Amino acid sequence: MKKTVATLLAATILSSPAFAETVKIGFVTTLTTGGAVIGNDMKNAVDLAMEHLGGMAGDTQLEVIYGDDQFSPEAGKQVTDKLVKQDNVDFVAGYIWSNVLLASLNSVVNEDTFLISANAGPSQIAGVLCNENFFSTSWQNDQTPMAMGEVLNQLGVKSLYVMAPNYAAGNDMVAGVERTFQGEILGKDLTKWGADAQLDFSAELAKAKASGAEGLFVFYPGAAGGAFIRQYDQLGLSETLPLYSVFTVDALSLPRLQDAGFEAVLGSRTTQEWDPTLDNEANKRFVADFKAKYGGYPSYYGAQAYDAIMLIASAVEAVGGNMDDMDAVRAALKAADFDSVRGDFRFGNNHMPIQDFYLREVVIDDDGVWTTKVVQTVFEDHQDIYAEQCKM
Repeated sequence: MKKTVATLLAATILSSPAFAETVKIGFVTTLTTGGAVIGNDMKNAVDLAMEHLGGMAGDTQLEVIYGDDQFSPEAGKQVTDKLVKQDNVDFVAGYIWSNVLLASLNSVVNEDTFLISANAGPSQIAGVLCNENFFSTSWQNDQTPMAMGEVLNQLGVKSLYVMAPNYAAGNDMVAGVERTFQGEILGKDLTKWGADAQLDFSAELAKAKASGAEGLFVFYPGAAGGAFIRQYDQLGLSETLPLYSVFTVDALSLPRLQDAGFEAVLGSRTTQEWDPTLDNEANKRFVADFKAKYGGYPSYYGAQAYDAIMLIASAVEAVGGNMDDMDAVRAALKAADFDSVRGDFRFGNNHMPIQDFYLREVVIDDDGVWTTKVVQTVFEDHQDIYAEQCKM
């Protein structure tokens, strides 16, 4: 009888689900080189999310392990491989750059590990390369510039000069604005990107001015954005060539621009799916606590990183820490049952968010700080155009 009971007990233990004591999250971002201005903001937001959660998802401990992609697809893939194969993480999140995400995708999803992009949204992953283990808490690259193209139409802008870095996201951004803008593109410059990215735009700005365009559309994230705005201001182009940007003027560049007195950026307009003034409780808490902890406004990069951790925590809690049941974890991620800083949050068939996009204007807040506010909603419940190519 004792032998039979022991045998049955052993069989029960072997067949019972393994509930993880700690769920590990690898977070890949840029913590060195010029891209670190974005990466550190994302890291700050992740740390704040973990603080808000008390490091727990229900009764399960969460642990974040950071990886530095060094602004390089090769380094990004290497650190991703380490997180998956050596650190045995349950989720990999982060990814600022589309070329880094594309290089790292298979290293995660082909190893039965979940990948949550907190920024990059290349068209390929939204479409033909969509995967059941990939989710995004940001957007598909084309969507934000598509919203700007619609704004330009509403403003009656008839001609445009376009500038962006020459890499995967830059190409998507240009394609996005061209898809919706109904006027004429009078010129286009795709500049060098990477570790030795072009930061002198004087020649391109001279061409833009000479083109006679009614507006200038640009996409220059991170340090390149600050360099671009300074040169735009120094050339006095705001009166003759109004600036319309995506991922260029943000909470990371505005403090530096304010310190330098580059007032040409005031009143400039950008489009995005998030803003610090969005009126919901999760966002109010996030923005207030971020400002108190780090001394300034969070960027949309930070907001998306914060949401990524909250999404993961909601899924881990929903399955009670049982990471062996991949289908249940996947279903919990798809449900997106968490309080997003954007308010309502839901996924499309390709696991990209379906969400609103806003026109934001650079303003001065009540404390004299340069920030942004929502001017209007451009798109409601917008789904990216590549979702129909996804076969999930």
